[in-house]
Amino acid sequence: MTQASTAPAAAEAVPADRVRIRPVGRGRRLPTSAAAALALFVAARLCGCLVLAVVARPSDRRPLFLLGRSWDSVWYLRIASHGYGHTLHSRSGTGIHNDLAFFPLYPALIRGIGMLTPLDGMAAGLLVSWTAAAVAALGIHQVGRLLHGPSVATVLVVLWGLLPHSIVLSMGYTEPVLTAFAAWSLYAVLTRRWVWAGTLAALAGLSRPNGFAVAAAVLAAAVQEVWRMRGRGVPHRLWTGAALAPLGWGGYVLWVGRRRGDPLGGYFTVQRLWGSRFDFGVGSLQFAERMMLHGTRLHFPMALVIVAVGTVLFALLLADRAPLPLVVYSGLLLAVALGGSGFFESKPRFLLPAFPLLIVVAQALARTARARPWHAAVVASALAGFSFVYGAYLVVLARSPL
Repeated sequence: MTQASTAPAAAEAVPADRVRIRPVGRGRRLPTSAAAALALFVAARLCGCLVLAVVARPSDRRPLFLLGRSWDSVWYLRIASHGYGHTLHSRSGTGIHNDLAFFPLYPALIRGIGMLTPLDGMAAGLLVSWTAAAVAALGIHQVGRLLHGPSVATVLVVLWGLLPHSIVLSMGYTEPVLTAFAAWSLYAVLTRRWVWAGTLAALAGLSRPNGFAVAAAVLAAAVQEVWRMRGRGVPHRLWTGAALAPLGWGGYVLWVGRRRGDPLGGYFTVQRLWGSRFDFGVGSLQFAERMMLHGTRLHFPMALVIVAVGTVLFALLLADRAPLPLVVYSGLLLAVALGGSGFFESKPRFLLPAFPLLIVVAQALARTARARPWHAAVVASALAGFSFVYGAYLVVLARSPL
């Protein structure tokens, strides 16, 4: 679970209040602990897919088909093949599902790979997702290492790969893409690479509706840096990065609005027609009340528990005095999950990119691994078992949108 460091113990962790002003050298290779963390992450996801294949076998359902063509994946593949313009009316007649609700980066990557390789759309989509998940794991490791050292960073990556909904990281979904850009953008912010931070934030904003959280984190860090440097010259790179950060998300929202004839509100109208809107949690509370009174399938109460745990973890992140961009990024992702109505079962998926919420748990588990390795192994095994079985249940048995 942990990786021994060749650096002196005193240099293993960097205090959070120094990260924002600490210059970091360029051109360094990824540390050995990053390779170990990536190997553990890949092993965890392979095991999760293997369990899914075992569960799917009695029903003769193909595992790759389940991973690459489930729910939202079908919409992305259609966009990659035919572009935007598809509308589907719900069976109840209460919703109009327009593909403009789906952001363009992931289908564009699928289309690009399809043009350059003989892969079909599903295979290209899985290749993008799997690659993005690996890149995200490395970015998460770098953020964790910068803040708390290699041991905590490795545990952080493993925890992210063993979340209850981590099966999504192996599917044709956009959460791996968002997390990859978000993790490296946050790392760039913490190491004061402003242009990189803004560019990656813009790409994150093109990947998912909640990708705006990355741009908000970059802008918050830029404001904090300008305040800290008041009275001195602010580097032009900071202004450039801050200007780039919101372009992806804002550009797509305005494009959809213009296409719908309402530049500022058109995109949000599309989302409302899907049944998705931000109502400060009123719809979620009403759904939770109905669920408690009348009962429901397993994944609904699990979604409620996961969001509640995420709220507690955010409070712990605040108490840990994490750097501002991590707090802003995680807080906004949590706010979207808490305050949005519709798709209650998808809320844990919306929180998958919020890896900073796991930092405090990673610190505790890393300490446990050093003091009581057997206890840490038991905890990790329990998390893995639940993650693999629950992920297979969600994809194969639940028959409900992720």
